[in-house]
Amino acid sequence: MTEYLLAFKPAIGLYGQHDPSAVLFEDGTPVFGVEEERYTRDKHATDTFPEHAIRACLDSRNLELPDLDRVLLPYDPQLRGEIATHYLIDAIRAPGLGRKLSALERTLVSQVRSRFVPTRQIERRLESIGTPLPPIETVSHHRCHAASAFHPSGFDEGIVLTVDAKGEYDSTVIWYADDDGLRRVRTYEHPNSLGLFFAVVTEFLGYRMFNGEGKVMGLAPYGEENPEIEAVLRDLIDTGVDYDVTGLTRRWGTGHGVELLEDAFGRSRTETPGEFDRWEKDLAYTAQKLLEETVVDVAETAVDRLGTANVALAGGVALNCKLNKRVRESPVVDDVFVQPVAHDAGLALGAGWSRQRPAAVDRQTSVYFGPGYETDEIRSTLETNKIAYAEPDDLERYVAERLADGDLVGWFQGRMEMGPRALGARSILADPRTAASRDRVNRFVKHREEWRPFAPSMLESAAEEYLADGGTAPFMIDAFDVRPAKTDDLEAVLHPADDSTRPQTVREDQHPRYHRLISEFADVTGVPVVLNTSFNDHAEPIVRTPTQALKDFYGMGLDVLVLEDLVVEKDTHAVETDARPG
Repeated sequence: MTEYLLAFKPAIGLYGQHDPSAVLFEDGTPVFGVEEERYTRDKHATDTFPEHAIRACLDSRNLELPDLDRVLLPYDPQLRGEIATHYLIDAIRAPGLGRKLSALERTLVSQVRSRFVPTRQIERRLESIGTPLPPIETVSHHRCHAASAFHPSGFDEGIVLTVDAKGEYDSTVIWYADDDGLRRVRTYEHPNSLGLFFAVVTEFLGYRMFNGEGKVMGLAPYGEENPEIEAVLRDLIDTGVDYDVTGLTRRWGTGHGVELLEDAFGRSRTETPGEFDRWEKDLAYTAQKLLEETVVDVAETAVDRLGTANVALAGGVALNCKLNKRVRESPVVDDVFVQPVAHDAGLALGAGWSRQRPAAVDRQTSVYFGPGYETDEIRSTLETNKIAYAEPDDLERYVAERLADGDLVGWFQGRMEMGPRALGARSILADPRTAASRDRVNRFVKHREEWRPFAPSMLESAAEEYLADGGTAPFMIDAFDVRPAKTDDLEAVLHPADDSTRPQTVREDQHPRYHRLISEFADVTGVPVVLNTSFNDHAEPIVRTPTQALKDFYGMGLDVLVLEDLVVEKDTHAVETDARPG
């Protein structure tokens, strides 16, 4: 009899604030998974219960909630008591008597609920979907991150680093893992949080916590060594394996830390991010440097002490591809696996895998867990809305030629990716060979800062030719240096400051049509690479439906939209097939 487990990450109450998601497991294998933001269209879906994602999981197998064998929640609220004193002290520090009393009341209520009725709020929300409810279990936050990193890694043994802002009480955890499971080796308790440290710098530079950290990482290579900035930061925090960043992070959130930076640097936070001066670039460079220095030292020390050179990473900080590159390049590290859904949305994956022995979990090769749409369904949508379309006889060749001519293409194929990276299912594609291509996508399509780099999708067979130390990298979660002889081929997908790139390597078995497209582009241009960025406008989640793709297509500077077998154009460019008017 088939066993169905539903794992989902709420973003309400005792279960965190952002990136809710749900994953359905069938006999231990994830068969459907999606983030709630793809339905609400609100980036990160903060303070949201993932009802749409849960219903989508159930619908994918025509299930009702009572058909499930178990529900798993990737958070154990009872563990919040481990740092109850910190919560109380934080409440007492609130300014003003009224705010102080209100904060104390909220803290005490939260502690009582987490201790005595940890799942009641979730049960009430589930009862609106279906009853009777299946058994509900909680799994600790960082254990779920760790399982998401190690179980699908393919490693027989290794160390696991889970690094984020905060779980129930922990912010960084070192694990030893083998075929028998996970063993917690060292815990860095909140508020000693690398995620919060980097979030403080992110907010100081004018971006938002949990949203702008990747932009700061991208800004960092434009900076350089600045002894004055580094001295100030090192006076506030300690780095390395015994790091201590609580000088900036002792209060939840970033406000306290940002104020400390303003006082320490004698300048106000950035109010209008995007156009940065030299000092701000140097601050990003230094923060990235100290983060890398710390996590690499944590990893190398664990490798030395635990006697295994395989490293698996998860948690929101593991989305930092420059950091992952430094860990991978460490001389004491043999192999690295980073969970592609490393942030909190990936907790649902880890919760399901945590109930299995690691050896029973297949190596992860894709994240195409979301919904897909048949060509006939898309055709009906286009005809209902009187949108002209065509069906090329050789779709991949046609699109490759349009890309080679400099056109920008919306690419909507197969099942949607889970996680923050578009990997050829919901992507915007362009020619990777010129800076003009990069600038056009930034300015007219993504509507974002022109200094921000893009990433390439390349045939896996070409990775060694193009990438220094290149190999399999299917998830755009790691950075590589591009071989000097190949930089001219990839100008649009290089970081302009250091000639690095964040690639996706593509095999035919991972995404056959995407592999054929890149192969055809190679045949036309001699370059087996395309520029690939997520199919969404600035500050918007990745598109989920054909209708959302059409909306963005007409609102952005795209030339061509490919929806499965069908092509929509903004001009009268001829397609060698029968065009079908709507």
